[in-house]
Amino acid sequence: MHNLPGVVITGAAGRMGQMLIKAVSESDAMRLAGVLVRPGHAWVGLDIGAAMGGAEVGVVVSDDALETFAAAQAVIDFTAPQATVAYAATAAQARIVHVIGTTGMDEGELAKIAAAGRHATIIRAGNMTLGVNLLTLLTKKVAEALDEDFDIEIVEAHHHHKVDAPSGTALMLGEAAAEGRGVSLDDVSDRGRDGITGARKRGDIGFNAIRGGDIAGEHDVIFAAPGERIVLRHIATDRSIFARGALRAALWGQGRDPGEYEMLDVLGLN
Repeated sequence: MHNLPGVVITGAAGRMGQMLIKAVSESDAMRLAGVLVRPGHAWVGLDIGAAMGGAEVGVVVSDDALETFAAAQAVIDFTAPQATVAYAATAAQARIVHVIGTTGMDEGELAKIAAAGRHATIIRAGNMTLGVNLLTLLTKKVAEALDEDFDIEIVEAHHHHKVDAPSGTALMLGEAAAEGRGVSLDDVSDRGRDGITGARKRGDIGFNAIRGGDIAGEHDVIFAAPGERIVLRHIATDRSIFARGALRAALWGQGRDPGEYEMLDVLGLN
């Protein structure tokens, strides 16, 4: 068992954290080496199995990232931007693979992630599923083939607990569309429409976010021109697909050179 790569899960008390813990525990390719929660959390010092309402598994919940990372080969991190930046520095110090599913990071935070990537293998993606990464490639190809007579709109829907918008996946798709058009997404992104906004600007890439219920994740990329529309769509019905993709990334990263990678690398699509 100890010959298997040891994986740490951050944000262990959250919904995604618990799903990742369950996925690692059921894996025959890796082992659960540790779990982390924010400092002072009520779960600190408890066995993670018992904390989650089941049998003890022999892994104690910690809030000490450096100590926990020292006993592992990878960390899977779906938390919040500030926490992820701190974890990235610690993972680089420990020289372990850092799989990042956190979204909503600003340019300064991304720069700190890039700096950590000089010393550690970082795999970062707004979405870790095969389907969405294929959708990203298709979006780029379609955007390359069509001119600005086709307006591009990205519509995403998620559960009511999601705190950032647009979703990381929507931004991935927007970046792919902008790359296909040969433009910077920052220059053409249209995210706020309310009131008398005026006509749509030619060449813009629009974003629309829906939040409700327990929607796991739905993304449409719409190319709309007079008389016709092309719609590319991905629908996730089970959040466990994100956990499976993250585990695959953690295994793929073993033995890789330091640097920043994406799921297209993991899936062999780059």
